[in-house]
Amino acid sequence: QVQLVESGGGLVQAGGSLRLSCAASGRSFSSDGMGWFRQAPGKEREFVSAINPNGFSTFYDDSVKGRFTISRDNSKNAVYLQMNSLKPEDTAVYYCAADADGNYRLPDEWAYWGRGTQVTVSS
Repeated sequence: QVQLVESGGGLVQAGGSLRLSCAASGRSFSSDGMGWFRQAPGKEREFVSAINPNGFSTFYDDSVKGRFTISRDNSKNAVYLQMNSLKPEDTAVYYCAADADGNYRLPDEWAYWGRGTQVTVSS
């Protein structure tokens, strides 16, 4: 049974930092892209960042570029999201995703999802 489990969310003041982790189990994702999405109340799930299998290529939504950094450790079957200079508009549930087939910016293209971790940024 494949599982993705996110951790590291919480409450932080604007300008602060958080590091999200996603641990995968049940199969190796070392040959697959992995990514992060987020969903704020009343909004659709949106792309945040993705990373290719070897970690050499990374992709970001413009809203987080320069503030967030995605990385992965294939030996641990894990992906991370370092979030700096957080803003209140970053408040959302953050989801880890794995194994994209096609346009990685579209949630429907990803095969596996975690249950999410809440990130709340206070002003």
